[in-house]
Amino acid sequence: MRRDRWLLPEGVEEMLPPAARHAELVRRELLDLLDCWGYELVMPPLIEYLESLLTGVGGELDLKTFKLTDQLTGRLMGLRADMTPQAARIDAHYLRRDTPVRLCYLGPVVRARPDEFGGAREPLQIGAELFGHSGTQADSEVLRLMLALLTRAGFLGLHVDIGHVGVYRALAREAGLNREVEEELSQALRQRSHAEVGRLLDRASLDGGARRQLEALIDLQGDFEDFAPAEAALRDAGATVQGALAEVKAVWSAVSRAYPKVQWHFDLAELNGYGYYTGVVFAAFIPGYGQAIAQGGRYDEIGRSFGRARPAVGFGADLRLLLKLKDQPAKAAAGIFAPDSPDKGLSDAIEALRAQGERVIEALTHDAKEAQDMGCDRELIQQNGRWTVVAR
Repeated sequence: MRRDRWLLPEGVEEMLPPAARHAELVRRELLDLLDCWGYELVMPPLIEYLESLLTGVGGELDLKTFKLTDQLTGRLMGLRADMTPQAARIDAHYLRRDTPVRLCYLGPVVRARPDEFGGAREPLQIGAELFGHSGTQADSEVLRLMLALLTRAGFLGLHVDIGHVGVYRALAREAGLNREVEEELSQALRQRSHAEVGRLLDRASLDGGARRQLEALIDLQGDFEDFAPAEAALRDAGATVQGALAEVKAVWSAVSRAYPKVQWHFDLAELNGYGYYTGVVFAAFIPGYGQAIAQGGRYDEIGRSFGRARPAVGFGADLRLLLKLKDQPAKAAAGIFAPDSPDKGLSDAIEALRAQGERVIEALTHDAKEAQDMGCDRELIQQNGRWTVVAR
């Protein structure tokens, strides 16, 4: 007989009291914030047909998706690894509005592979998506909302990276790179490998100005006060690149005014999600933790496979991770302990207290430890014929 039946799979966790209660209170607060910004809550299903889940998201999400066969239809299904494609389907297929649509969500996603070593395989994803507006005004709103959410969650000293995958995509197109080299080069740039970048450009027989621009990307990062040299390094690139650079500056300028205490950094070789994102991308970091705690960007045209292409920008974060990084001890909820008594006045008092939002625990034993274990700091006692709440 196995003695480890209580063990959970690696990367899968459960929340116990009082941590689960604390998480729920934070969840409600953050959803209220999203609602205040006009983002409508959606609750997509945990499981869908595979082709719907993976529409427009590239191979990276495919590798993270648990797959199974629907015994009713024989079709392949998947457990969602990201809720963004589901939000895009809802916007394109069900809502079909002509005006911008703002959606938000908070729920579990399941991943066959974690994002990092030792990472969660069942994140609690919170995010927001804005469909139907292609300008930097929408990019700026979503980035401001992401920072507002992180601030509400208690994070200070934020550091934000901003990039634009359109810069590299346009340079690769202007250089005439084939799809295979383009993909491999994007990975080399992401890994900051000068040697691999050089090898791939040699393989493509690329030289001259196009080569210099692609080689320069790896080092085009820094504070926005140093953005002018980056623009100078790409001054001979085409109009698409110039437009992308202008978008990066516009988003930074708009959001930095609202969040002057954030440390801002640009990175034109930030190509995570290259097969998915199409424009401005951004990620938030905190000191002492090497991975982004929230990230997002523009991913236009994802709704095309659902019958309606729409510009789109959004962000996501893992609420479980945010709670862990805050490392705030979750306190047991205070409560009122009620004795075991058939008195009608007691049941009326309990009902009235619960209607006021109080937490009342009714005794099941005569052991005083029961009240202590339930976190009761008060109790109901009978005084002068009335049931009264007193401190324990």
